[in-house]
Amino acid sequence: MNIKINMNMNMNIKTKTTAATLGEPLIRLDAINLTHSGKTILQDVNLAVCAGEIVTLIGPNGAGKSSVVKIALNLTTPDSGTVQRRSGLSIGYVPQKIEFDQALPLTVRRFLQLGRNPAHAADQQTLNRVLTQVGAPGLRALCDSPMQSISGGETRRVLLARALLREPDLLIMDEPTAGMDIHGQAELYRLIQNIRDQRSCGILLVSHDLYMVMAATDRVFCLNRHLCCSGQPEDVRRHPQFLAMFGDHVAEELAVYQHRHDHAHGLHGDTQPVGGEVMRHG
Repeated sequence: MNIKINMNMNMNIKTKTTAATLGEPLIRLDAINLTHSGKTILQDVNLAVCAGEIVTLIGPNGAGKSSVVKIALNLTTPDSGTVQRRSGLSIGYVPQKIEFDQALPLTVRRFLQLGRNPAHAADQQTLNRVLTQVGAPGLRALCDSPMQSISGGETRRVLLARALLREPDLLIMDEPTAGMDIHGQAELYRLIQNIRDQRSCGILLVSHDLYMVMAATDRVFCLNRHLCCSGQPEDVRRHPQFLAMFGDHVAEELAVYQHRHDHAHGLHGDTQPVGGEVMRHG
């Protein structure tokens, strides 16, 4: 994603995809309204994700982002509005976090197999391929280890691999970089872009990481129970309602923030040189 705020991150980011160049949406939410105990959760929300694009949903705590995800996943029914999904749509979901019962003997291999698309095999070769795609080839040796024994970084990548085993047309990720430092965020967003490019799937992210979102997203939807603004990142960051929500200083920081990134990060956060590559993000 190129953006005119000194955020060219040398992440092999391709030219932005615009809504006009995309086909029919994989999923479309139109005029969605949702209340709970008399409280407005969502009001007249519209959102769509097409194949081959990365869409990010941003907003403050309590803005209704999780409710949008639940509606997209068909876990919550809105009070009014329509949800249109492409026929036969396969969705992969990566939650923000997951807890495992310490008494439950669930191995990495079994956890991955439980998430697969029933129409596709999940033999060891397939598991190895997906683990490699998510940047976790080292987990091959841990496939028979309990999920409770692997690190947080490894768990995050296993969750992503599990979602990809569904061969998703649409990948939904809730706060995928929660708890990561900015180096880890850059690595994960590069990975997300590679998945989009390799699989041509649509990706819906929920995120608070404004710096990385603005560098790695095709379209941004800014939510605060209603849709405040949407569009390409450089347009959204100048929108009056975005500025009212996050403050003028955020837009200024997005315009000038730079970070020299000359290393990669492994599963455990260890640094690995990448030949002096410069990463700039806002």
